Amino acid sequence: MLVTNKVRIQRLFQHGKCLDVAIDHGIANEPDFLIGLENIAGVMDNLIAAQPDAIQVNYGQADLLQRVAGRKPALVMRTDVGNAYNAARHREMWAVLHNPDEPILAALQMDAAAVVVNLYLIPDEPGIFRMCVENIGRLRQACDRYAMPLMIEPLVMAPAGQGAAYGSLGDVEKIVPLVRLARELGADIIKADPTENVEDFHRVVEAARCPTLVRGGGKGELAGVLTKSAALMAQGASGMVYGRNVYQHDNPSRVVKALMAIIHQGASGPDALEIYQQG
Repeated sequence: MLVTNKVRIQRLFQHGKCLDVAIDHGIANEPDFLIGLENIAGVMDNLIAAQPDAIQVNYGQADLLQRVAGRKPALVMRTDVGNAYNAARHREMWAVLHNPDEPILAALQMDAAAVVVNLYLIPDEPGIFRMCVENIGRLRQACDRYAMPLMIEPLVMAPAGQGAAYGSLGDVEKIVPLVRLARELGADIIKADPTENVEDFHRVVEAARCPTLVRGGGKGELAGVLTKSAALMAQGASGMVYGRNVYQHDNPSRVVKALMAIIHQGASGPDALEIYQQG
C-alpha cells in the first residue's frame, strides 16, 4: 500500500478498527430504506455528534458532513448506483459508476478518506457481475493514481423467490470466493456480509487479507445485533459498516456508542446493550 494511501486509511481506522455508519441508502431508490432518513441533515448532525469513525454517503449528501468544522468522522463516498436492491425483479440488472470518466473526482473534491463500490453476484445475472468488475477496474486505476483507498463490497445475493428480492446470503462457501475475488481485483478494504454461522467469519477475514468490515443489512433486534457484532469482532473483523441497524433504531447516537465500545474497547454484547440503555 502506498504511504499516501495509508494516510487516508489512518483517518478511517483508529488502532486498526472502524465503525462506518452508512446513510447512502437514498441511491437505492427503495422507499423502505429511507425510513429514518427523511431528515438526512438532522441525521447527519446527530451522527457527527455521536462521533463514529466514519460516515458513508453519496456525493449529493457529502456536503452535510464536510461543511462542519472541527473534529468529525471521516468521509467514505459511494461511487456506484444500481437496481439490485429494489423489491421487484427487473428485466435488466445494472450497476454503473456515477462518473465513469472521473470515478473518484467527487471523492477527492470532498476530501474523502475512501471510496466504496459493489461487487454483486446474483444468480442468472452475469451482466451485472461484469459491470461491477469493470467498475472496480476503473476505480482501481484512479485510486492508484490519487492514493485513494478502495473499499469493495462483495455481495452474494439470493435467487429470486428466496425471501426479499435480491437479499444477501450468509453462505460462507459463496462469500469466501467472492471476497477473494474482490481482493484479487485490488480491494484495500472489504465490506462483507456476516456468515450464517458467526464462527465461520474468520474464513472471510483470511480470504480478504486486508481490513474486513461487516455489512449490517436490514434492521435487527438490538440485543441480537450487539451480541453478533461482538462475536464477529472475535472472529477477526476490523469493525462494522452499519446503516439501518443504526439510523432506524430509536436512539441512533446510543447505538453508535454501544458499537464503538464493542469495536474499540472489546465490550461484550450484553455490556454494549447496558451502555445503550444507560445512554
